[in-house]
Amino acid sequence: EQLPAWCAAVKQIGNPVISAYLQTLLLVGCRREELAALRWDAVDFQWSSIRLKDKVEEFRIIPLTPYVEHLLAALPRRNAFVFSSPAAISGYLAEPSDKHNEACAIAGLDVTLHGLRRSFASLCEWIEMPAGIAAQIQGHAPQGVREQNYIRRPLDLLRKWHVKIEAWILEHAGITFEQSQPGLRAV
Repeated sequence: EQLPAWCAAVKQIGNPVISAYLQTLLLVGCRREELAALRWDAVDFQWSSIRLKDKVEEFRIIPLTPYVEHLLAALPRRNAFVFSSPAAISGYLAEPSDKHNEACAIAGLDVTLHGLRRSFASLCEWIEMPAGIAAQIQGHAPQGVREQNYIRRPLDLLRKWHVKIEAWILEHAGITFEQSQPGLRAV
């Protein structure tokens, strides 16, 4: 029930890079630093994938979902980083918390950036996403012998569920988005 208010407030942020970053952070459930340092060469628009530096492994590959693709495609390409910041020494967004806190105040919510990661995990329960798939998308270490040694999920299997949770979140947030052929269009 908090999704519409949060999304409306975040979409009103005047800086499109921060707005896209916050929406993407919720929709992919990754760690804030993993997303902030995302480089353009790690986004594959042709095969719809994102390669994220990972805390557990060297990197992990997750699906580039349709709405996230739309958000990223609209961003300026000022340097090597997707979420670039001309003011930051690193070249990418260093501290989006201020704008996020302002958006949360407008929405009447109290959620941290890490809370968006927790929200992704919780929202996955609504569509009955298998826990191992949600964990793999989020970059959690495999739990249990079966997950660690036997389960190998291809990107297309992750995509099936990731697209499903993205569509569910957008629907419940009140965001109308149509994927058209051959490109994408937001309504």
